[in-house]
Amino acid sequence: MIDILFSDSACGSLKIAQHFGEGKYPVGCMSIIVSHTDGSKPSKDEIETARKEEEEKARMEWENATPLDGKTSDIYGFNLLLSIGDISENRPGVKRKQVLEHLFSVYLDGQEHQVASEIFNKAIEDLQTIRECAETGETFRVWYSNQPDDMCGLYWFMSQFNQWNVNDGQVVIVKLPEWESDGNGNIVQKNSWAEVAPEEWYQYFAFQKTVSSVFIQCCASHWQALQAENAPLRAVLNGQLVSMSEKLYDDFIRCEIEAEDEKFHEAMIVGHVLGKYQLGICDSWVALRIEEMIRDRELEMVTGGDKDMPLYHRVLKKLTH
Repeated sequence: MIDILFSDSACGSLKIAQHFGEGKYPVGCMSIIVSHTDGSKPSKDEIETARKEEEEKARMEWENATPLDGKTSDIYGFNLLLSIGDISENRPGVKRKQVLEHLFSVYLDGQEHQVASEIFNKAIEDLQTIRECAETGETFRVWYSNQPDDMCGLYWFMSQFNQWNVNDGQVVIVKLPEWESDGNGNIVQKNSWAEVAPEEWYQYFAFQKTVSSVFIQCCASHWQALQAENAPLRAVLNGQLVSMSEKLYDDFIRCEIEAEDEKFHEAMIVGHVLGKYQLGICDSWVALRIEEMIRDRELEMVTGGDKDMPLYHRVLKKLTH
């Protein structure tokens, strides 16, 4: 079984899950943060108590885990961020590489070309490997959620399967539940597979379902329609993956800016938009939309960012017209 995901974090977590819980608990280093709401410094006893509690929690998670016993080499992640930018290419090409470079320019000081190339080249190589596996009759499991990049990944990969003429029963999908119980009477909502811890993956195999060639063809047809529209963004609205304007999330950003003082830290806006609204978008897109607001003279920079930090680690000022 070949596993396919659309996030580096989710891919890494599932790889760890393959053997998480096997053997004796591996004692290692961990980091903890202890703070008081009044800003006072925690005592040594408080820090030591917190450390012991976290160590015990980690040990219990290991001992109670169910290893998946799969092979990490059978897990592939395609972090192509297909909800953003040009999708007119049937396979990742120069246009997708340019989108990645644009997004990574937010984080990296001149290294976005190298990082984008690494992601792009790995995607091309992995896609070829998976195609060869499909020709030998290998089965595939695609993990997705309502997060825009996950949903785009699902439709895009079904389009690939359709081109490869995979057989009925050759593809299995697993959708992340929109909510679940934690066993203690509380409701838990995860926005993407990136939020699933290694010890949790085994419980989601109960949600997998085999899809027919008709399902694959329907997804492929919908993806082709989205390619023809080739909008700046794709989003999941009312359960449907649809094309949208690049301004889709601007009102959420402006709402958070309006709540700030005349001068504010841009990183706080990015954090609030991502955490408060749970839109399933990346921080780089929020930062790039704020850049557009600066170009439109809605905002101006007060301080520049540190070259070792993402672009949005700076102070901005609201402009009145």
